Amino acid sequence: MSKTDLHPKDYREVVFMDEAAGFSFLTKSTAKSEETIKWNDGNEYPLVKVQISSASHPFFTGEEKIIDTEGRVDRFKARAAKAATMKAALENKAKKAQKEAEKKAKANE
Repeated sequence: MSKTDLHPKDYREVVFMDEAAGFSFLTKSTAKSEETIKWNDGNEYPLVKVQISSASHPFFTGEEKIIDTEGRVDRFKARAAKAATMKAALENKAKKAQKEAEKKAKANE
């Protein structure tokens, strides 16, 4: 195969239609289709139906949601809160132990 035979030669104008979104567009393609459709310019073009397009894809419509299915963020926040509580409890315990040690030292004097 030579370099001149790399690209397909059967480019033609084709209408792609996203039926779910009611969106269609005319572009050049090599996609095969048995169906045709009459386009806005009055000409008839091959029709290729697609499941999803930029009009219905969540990324392009801005409806994309990041779902934390495993609850990682919530678990992290819970661990951080528990660690802070434990740290405060240990600090209080250390303060009490130090006060009692000081009391014993004064009583022994």
